[in-house]
Amino acid sequence: MSDRKIRLAILYGGRSAEHEVSVVSARSVMAAVDRAKYEVVPIAITKAGRWMLPAKAPEELSSAIGTLPGTGEEGTDVAVTSEPGTPGSVDVVFPVLHGPYGEDGTVQGMLELAGVPYVGAGVLASALGMDKEIQKQLFRARGLPVVPNIHVHAEDWERGADSVLELAKEEIGLPCFTKPSSLGSSIGVSKCRSVDELRAGLDLALKHDRKALVEKAISGRELECAVLGNEEPEASVVGEIVPIHDFYDFDAKYIAEGSELRIPAPVPETVSEEVRRLALEAFRAIDCAGMARVDFFYDEATGAVWLNEINTIPGFTPISMYPKLWEESGIPYAKLIDRLIELALERNTR
Repeated sequence: MSDRKIRLAILYGGRSAEHEVSVVSARSVMAAVDRAKYEVVPIAITKAGRWMLPAKAPEELSSAIGTLPGTGEEGTDVAVTSEPGTPGSVDVVFPVLHGPYGEDGTVQGMLELAGVPYVGAGVLASALGMDKEIQKQLFRARGLPVVPNIHVHAEDWERGADSVLELAKEEIGLPCFTKPSSLGSSIGVSKCRSVDELRAGLDLALKHDRKALVEKAISGRELECAVLGNEEPEASVVGEIVPIHDFYDFDAKYIAEGSELRIPAPVPETVSEEVRRLALEAFRAIDCAGMARVDFFYDEATGAVWLNEINTIPGFTPISMYPKLWEESGIPYAKLIDRLIELALERNTR
């Protein structure tokens, strides 16, 4: 492989509600990757689930949310294999997919079956990273400080919404947050200050998933830490998000201007060290590999640090925290991509 460029497939798009975010992330990776080292093969998955070699690579598409139609994209159908010399053969795959059908272990399982090395977490860690309900149960069992929450199944909601609301009020209280168990980019997330808002929030969350979470609203600062590595992971500097809205919703992340990223976060060193320690603990708890971004809340009044969730394929858009945190930690974007590919090949060899 040293005598030729590494054939790198960038896998993007996907069937989830985070499809458009994935397209923007892929554009950023494509723009940063070292073309002297890699022969890049962009592979799109449409919203309908069709795998294609598109006529237009993601960096040629509009950066606006809403690109890459579900079925109208021009391109050639594709199959992926690691066997050299066969059509569609690649050395390693970089899944830049967010949400179900890409970040949840499904694509990872397919690549395992095909014997193709890939960047990021394996099947188990991907599934745990996607399902926030099971993830938080595991964190709690490991003694990690998880934000108090309960989960709601769609069937229970349909059978007795009033009973669910009563339980949520008793166990979690108001204000609280509702969110789909298996989705990201703050899609389907609501802040609920009343019972009526809680009812609407659960209705919305359960439109995206068969399970929803009701979580205590922590009055605190939003901190994030990036993790990189396999058996010996490293934690980045800690960053802080100051959203333009009441919380870091989809609009504040990707559309409205004004949200602020503070890197490094202006918090006491003891808090930064605790966040970094907990980020590594969370990474190991789900048996993660390659990369992850771990999100926290810091309550200045009490000094408490709460673990929110882990993301096994963090955003790679120009405004995403994961690459920005590593850049501040001494690893620029192109070198970060190199390191992630090295980790993928190393894990596959092991």
